[in-house]
Amino acid sequence: MLDRMTVGTVPDKPHTALRDAAGDLRHEECLTREGFDGPFTILYHAHRPHTAALADAAHGWEVPLPADAEGDVRRLARRHYRASELEPRGGAPLDARVPLLYNDDVVIGVLHPDAPDDVYFSNGDGDDLYFIHEGGGTLVTPLGDVAFAANDYLVVPKGVLHRFVPSAERQQWLSIECAAGLGLPRQYRNDVGQLRMDAPYTHRDFRRPMFSAALEDDGLRDVVVKRGGAFHGFRAPRAVRDVVGWDGTVYPFAFDIRRFQPRVGLVHLPPTVHATFAARGALLCSFVPRPLDFHPDAIPCPYPHASVDCDEFIFYAAGDFTSRRGVGPGSISHHPAGVMHGPHPGAYEGSLGARATNELAVMLDTARPLRATQACRAIEDAAYHASFA
Repeated sequence: MLDRMTVGTVPDKPHTALRDAAGDLRHEECLTREGFDGPFTILYHAHRPHTAALADAAHGWEVPLPADAEGDVRRLARRHYRASELEPRGGAPLDARVPLLYNDDVVIGVLHPDAPDDVYFSNGDGDDLYFIHEGGGTLVTPLGDVAFAANDYLVVPKGVLHRFVPSAERQQWLSIECAAGLGLPRQYRNDVGQLRMDAPYTHRDFRRPMFSAALEDDGLRDVVVKRGGAFHGFRAPRAVRDVVGWDGTVYPFAFDIRRFQPRVGLVHLPPTVHATFAARGALLCSFVPRPLDFHPDAIPCPYPHASVDCDEFIFYAAGDFTSRRGVGPGSISHHPAGVMHGPHPGAYEGSLGARATNELAVMLDTARPLRATQACRAIEDAAYHASFA
């Protein structure tokens, strides 16, 4: 959640009558979080928003099941997955997602959509965060549209109706479904909720929905809701996008990873200084081009470390990854807790004297162990762990 927005036509006070020019009553919808204790948005519809009939759910991705046989414990090892070798599922974004790694807090996947969604979707299981590795398009919602492009993060809050219209170019997106909320780290805000002046981004860096009260009926009536890992279908009697105004703090937004303001220290700083989003059991960090440490004897390469409480996931997007060999754009590394990890042989010494890095990557540290789906295991680089010897 970012900050409060008010767009379109809303009454002077919530829960009071709003009428159109003909005197017809508008219908209020409250989208709330944490029951009624958390952030919320109030929307005003031209028609009753809660009249959808039951229908079949013909869309949805395969929800991951445990890949391990009962009682089978997978060998603890550093792992590398070549996501670029994954066979694209294609189709609409709602059908194209391929889950790869997961735990009780997050489900990480990739998708290569090549068609627009022909239904509206609401994820009732969590907030969705996308990193657009390749491609772009438009996120269409009753709150307005959000245009997105390569290198964007795209946040779709839980319960927000939406559909994607990808552009004609090749698409490759990283997806992270967060089961218990996603937001900006609390330490970046002051007492009134404003982003602090020393935060790594500002309110101006986030792109909010572009709203128009004169929304055209797109003819789509089908709605799919995901809840409890299952997909449920509904059919609305009228246009889904009939909102004339709204206000609140729950809405989708985009953020270009290249607008993240990195911090640089006298010596190498821990990855928490790259924190970008926080969720229950997970911290997402952005690695962007930046100057390196400026102590004359600094070792810029990350030091070997044993993060005994976190699994480390990295999606490599672009640039030179000096601490790793054999990874490139689209690669995924997974270094589980309990295994010390660090740079490949030669990278530690070779980093001496380096003054800048141009890598672009997304890192996720998770408190719970990540498990791999069968689709993920099929693209594993089996020689990766031994490459550190």
